[in-house]
Amino acid sequence: MRFGLFSVCDHYPAELPRTSAQFYGELLEQVVAAEELGFDSFWVAEHHFHEYGAIPAPPVFLAAAAQRTRRIRLGAAVVVLPFHNPLLVAEDYAIVDLLSGGRLNLGAGSGYLQHEYEGFGIDPGDKRERFDEALDIVLKSWTGERFSYDGRFYTVKDVKLNVAPVQKPHPPVWIAILRNEAAVQVGKKGFPVMMIPYVTSERIGEFAETLAAFRAAYAEAGGEPARAALPFGFHTYVSDSFERATAEAREAMERYVRTRLYARQRPYETLVEKNLIAFGSPEDVIRVARLYQEAGYTDYLAIMNFGGLPQARVLRSMELMARHVLPAFHR
Repeated sequence: MRFGLFSVCDHYPAELPRTSAQFYGELLEQVVAAEELGFDSFWVAEHHFHEYGAIPAPPVFLAAAAQRTRRIRLGAAVVVLPFHNPLLVAEDYAIVDLLSGGRLNLGAGSGYLQHEYEGFGIDPGDKRERFDEALDIVLKSWTGERFSYDGRFYTVKDVKLNVAPVQKPHPPVWIAILRNEAAVQVGKKGFPVMMIPYVTSERIGEFAETLAAFRAAYAEAGGEPARAALPFGFHTYVSDSFERATAEAREAMERYVRTRLYARQRPYETLVEKNLIAFGSPEDVIRVARLYQEAGYTDYLAIMNFGGLPQARVLRSMELMARHVLPAFHR
């Protein structure tokens, strides 16, 4: 199992004395620390019009992160394709891949927040078709060839981008899902999925069933299931013990749950009991990570800066995870 970091970029300007500029600075410090500590990747979410997520333009942030790092892979989780001109998406993320020397990971999704669709004046009933067309155009753009496209929502006439990603045939692409049943549909399209277990399920057995169904559909589409990287975002806090982790990070986790626009309002004890978060000593986190590895996930994306957690605690949790958890999974 590989280990990366994922930030929803949740921001709390009404509750915490932290500006957006300070928050961006903290995120960049976390990217640099993640590389130094040996994490495989660092991902940020795209959100609009609400402090639910403070980064509406991930390629801008990822370009800045690319200039501060040399090895760690940089990911969007996810670019919400129905909100953008797909040619601009292809250009922006091609530049990120160029500036990073071929380190871009691209997660793509159709979005799920009503206020974002209302803000952009887009009918959410069209999001699946918009997503499919936009993804087709992005991938055609990245071939470096001149092409045309005639869809219901997007039309391209004889266009060739003047930038192309370093990675060939293109940077790796994942499709994010918020419902387990969507995994099979993604597999049939020949793409790997990325998920957040906290959102989709109540028990680990559901994940194993979902991933088994995905792999079967992925194989039918001509993919090699054994080679499909399957990342999952997971709230994680590492300390000296479960009791100390609870004392240090429970308040932040509860703030996150209380303010999430999609989240099921489940008590902290329930999240711990159902292994939907990993809080505690390194041994506690290793135990939970093993469960998800056995279910079939390959990339543990630790969500470690949730709920306005103070930066010093985020960095210490990252350090403890790197020193004591990662070695248990690396050959």
